[in-house]
Amino acid sequence: MNLTLVLLVVIAATAVTGLAKRQDLQVPLVLVTFGSVASFIPGMPRLELEPDIILGVVLPPLLYSAALDFSLASLRRNIGPILRLGVGLVLVTAFVVGFFANWLVPELTLGAAMVLGAVVSPTDAVSAVSVGRQLGLPKRVLAILTGEGLLNDATALTLFTVGVAAVAGTRVVVEQPVLFFLYEVAGGVVIGFVLATVVRLVRARMSDSPLETVLGLVLPFAAYLAAEEIHASGVLAVVVAGFVMGHHATNASVPTRIQERSLWATLDLLLETFVFAYMGLQLKFVIDDVADEGLPVHHIFAYAIAVLVVVIAVRPLWVFVNWSGLRMRLDPRTETTAHRGLNWRQKLVVSWAGMRGVVTLAAAGGVPVLTAAGDPFPGRGVIQAIAFVVAVGTLVIQGATIPFLIERLDVADPAEAERDREQTLLARRISAAAADRTLAELSAHPPAGANPEEFARAVARVRLSVRARAQVEEAEGDDDGNSTALHRTGALFDTVRRRVLQAQRRALIAARDEGDLEDEVLRAELEARDIEEAAAEQRVLRRRRG
Repeated sequence: MNLTLVLLVVIAATAVTGLAKRQDLQVPLVLVTFGSVASFIPGMPRLELEPDIILGVVLPPLLYSAALDFSLASLRRNIGPILRLGVGLVLVTAFVVGFFANWLVPELTLGAAMVLGAVVSPTDAVSAVSVGRQLGLPKRVLAILTGEGLLNDATALTLFTVGVAAVAGTRVVVEQPVLFFLYEVAGGVVIGFVLATVVRLVRARMSDSPLETVLGLVLPFAAYLAAEEIHASGVLAVVVAGFVMGHHATNASVPTRIQERSLWATLDLLLETFVFAYMGLQLKFVIDDVADEGLPVHHIFAYAIAVLVVVIAVRPLWVFVNWSGLRMRLDPRTETTAHRGLNWRQKLVVSWAGMRGVVTLAAAGGVPVLTAAGDPFPGRGVIQAIAFVVAVGTLVIQGATIPFLIERLDVADPAEAERDREQTLLARRISAAAADRTLAELSAHPPAGANPEEFARAVARVRLSVRARAQVEEAEGDDDGNSTALHRTGALFDTVRRRVLQAQRRALIAARDEGDLEDEVLRAELEARDIEEAAAEQRVLRRRRG
């Protein structure tokens, strides 16, 4: 692996991502296109990562970060649809593609065709979820797509392992496929839960935010490698570890939560930009590999397009024919309907969010060159070529059109929006009540040694600040005329406060540049203002999205 080339790709992909975002373009699509064009530059060296690098280094942090932000309550409510997509649809896609490819492609035996089916079966919901958030896709649809993306990799990779072992004549821990699948699931869940629990207990006894963040950063890699060492599902181990840590994230200190939020957002952006650029950069070399094996390039790519059509068609058929109702269990403590299904428009969006990603390419690259008997693995080059066409084809066709689909269809859920508003108001009332109760207790029992008059003034200032902020926040969710002035006041408050903080920052930096302030003092003063300025910026962004 050429590290210099990897760094150059990361830098170029980051620059392209910035330009694409400024033009409000779909970043994954732009990066794949950019990479595909760049692969034909004369003298461009091949960037080829070992499958173990992609699955063991790139995939764990992406899965872990998504699991951290995924609610366990949402998982429980949507477990049926998630399992139908993350397990059922993966199996159906793998077998349908396997039988079809075996019938269509002369170079593929039935076993090799089943390996191809496993390779192209998992979806990558990154681009769909990102676009869906921007365009207001209902939260339950986003939860289903995210949950599917967390589980389908484990299902597909287990199926891939079984298929490769059957064709290559290698051994797996448990020979019986169903028992092997259950072993992988159980082993992955146990490893992920145990390691996350150990990390959580260790961090609870620490008071050093950087060290706590380092432990959180190492966890997904440790979970993946530990599970793979015993031939269990490393993907499930990472996902379960993310669920556990995300569920207990509220127990971490404020500095740790802030550091981890920035860390995972940055790491996600870095890896996603690299992954999509890497996919595009394989185009020319996939064509060369097919030609080098003496295979008719136009025939192989015709087969690949046919498989692509089947892959795209299977998902909506499964969603609309087999998946009647998309029933979900909602919280019985609420007044919402006990069982509510997605409407046909929301189903259509789910059925079209079938883009493939880097797991498909990594699995294709993991097909062995030789079997245990020393014979060439049947159709290895064909499997890799078809996998590339399916991954890029779904991204180009479905990824490019899903924003238009979401915008054209009325997928909004008024009941969900109303419930979100009620929940937000409830949270604010709970916070306000807790603040009033604490201030009353402090007023009645001031700290020992505190000056009564000074302490009373401090409590009054805090009470005034809390009530003012509560009024502004409550007005942000209202549409009636009485709250309009308060809403404008809140927006103006944040705008003015940000301008003041920015002016303070410029003045402090200028004083440092003129030699009046030391660097250490400057950094301390800026750090004291960073959190407040970040909070103001977040409130502005929230208003724009709302």
